[in-house]
Amino acid sequence: MSELSVWVAEPAEAGTVARLLIAFRNDLGYDWPSDNAFLAGVERLIEDRKTTAYLLGAPDPDSPPAGVAQLRFRHGLWRAGPDCLLEDLFVEPPARGRGLGRAMTEFAMEYARDKRGARRMELDVNEANTGALKLYESLGFGVKNQHGGRDLYLRVHLDD
Repeated sequence: MSELSVWVAEPAEAGTVARLLIAFRNDLGYDWPSDNAFLAGVERLIEDRKTTAYLLGAPDPDSPPAGVAQLRFRHGLWRAGPDCLLEDLFVEPPARGRGLGRAMTEFAMEYARDKRGARRMELDVNEANTGALKLYESLGFGVKNQHGGRDLYLRVHLDD
């Protein structure tokens, strides 16, 4: 079995991060934001180590990166410490089914906790994405909480 590689992207890897996020956009069937907007955004955010980290993952040490994830950090009042939002986890189709998504999520959890002091990690996932839901639930993420009911991550697009 090949050895998976996951690491925190360096600013010099902004083009690779943007390439994978563009592939994610395309996989979702979107054509916007533009490729240039993705690259410019990644170049800006990858320099902001205080609030953002990008992860890259490869199915083996000899392969180019085939997975990406964005981590966003903020202070969380309810946990009296840093929170981490796991965003945009994407693995290219040819690399799927080899454990890269799990390895990237586990790395993200360890990095957020051990390197950034995060006390909570949150993410959003479409309920139709059963594979991702199964993965996240196996790692302890859930929609139920101690008060009953489900926790839902809702959004509104303010630019529509």
